[in-house]
Amino acid sequence: MTAIRTRLAAVVATTAVAGLPAAGAAEYTLMPSMQTVHVGYFSATLKPVLTINSGDIVTIESVGGPDPADVDASGVVPPNAVPEHTRTIRREVTDRGPGPHILTGPVFVNGAMPGDVLEVRILDIDFAVPYGYNAQRPYTGALPEEFPGFFQRIIPIDRVTKTATVAPGVVVPVTRPFFGVMGVAPLPAMGRISSAPPGVHTGNIDNKDIGAGATLYMPVYAPGALFSVGDAHATQGQGEVDLTAIETALRGRFQFIVRKDLKLTWPRAETATHWIVMGLNPNLEEAMKMAVRETILFITQRFPKLSREEAYMIASVAVDYHVTQVVDGTKGIHGMIPKSIFVGQ
Repeated sequence: MTAIRTRLAAVVATTAVAGLPAAGAAEYTLMPSMQTVHVGYFSATLKPVLTINSGDIVTIESVGGPDPADVDASGVVPPNAVPEHTRTIRREVTDRGPGPHILTGPVFVNGAMPGDVLEVRILDIDFAVPYGYNAQRPYTGALPEEFPGFFQRIIPIDRVTKTATVAPGVVVPVTRPFFGVMGVAPLPAMGRISSAPPGVHTGNIDNKDIGAGATLYMPVYAPGALFSVGDAHATQGQGEVDLTAIETALRGRFQFIVRKDLKLTWPRAETATHWIVMGLNPNLEEAMKMAVRETILFITQRFPKLSREEAYMIASVAVDYHVTQVVDGTKGIHGMIPKSIFVGQ
């Protein structure tokens, strides 16, 4: 494990938030290695690879992108563009599944206990490699019967212009990279669960709106929360319909805060302009209903003077609902609640 500790020179400005120390926080760097990743699952029995205090900041790098042999064969980037730790992890980690994701972590946050909420502020995200890929696997995605073959494209990423050429004459911006998987350990009784479907542990939400500058709120189910991250995306359309985004490797800077003043059943998020609620269900219509219920619950809890009928009205006239993804088994809908409309509350 590579965990480099420094002290922040300045006092963290948001000391009023519950659980955040009144003094400067410690800062760490957590790099992927054989000792600091786990593949394809979340579990409360995982041993932490780093232990921190509430308010501390950790820069975490993920392992992502295609198999290094495929990158080498593509000629899109030179072989030295693939980090050596990626080659080692892909080659030597044998404890895998049932999901596909290589996750860095878990991080144990002192003081986090079941019933609390872990607030994760995503301070910054940057690219760790200059390439990514998109893959379609047989009988998956939004149109499984129509695409029974395998397709994969290695995609160069220009980290200067923040663009990626995905097809001849087709260049897409990659200005808002994000991590598809950010999660905590599930209830201990659940044992090892797949990293593929999202759930109460958060996990594979694949939400492009939760990038740098956003804050994610996750209910805690095991001591220390045990946060892990991976499934880095250079960019993705809402829906992620062919199964993948531009899968890559990213380096994120996160601040972790234990919130004992919040109680949640399902994850929520926040940006500078919106509150984000989520609906997660194998049935897309049920996921939509759940997102609307979460909207009503959020509004009536935050603004007690508003009735459920008024909150339902606000959900209809002012909240935008997006199909987060439809390819992870448990489908996602997220509602974007604009902060600007609550002018007199």
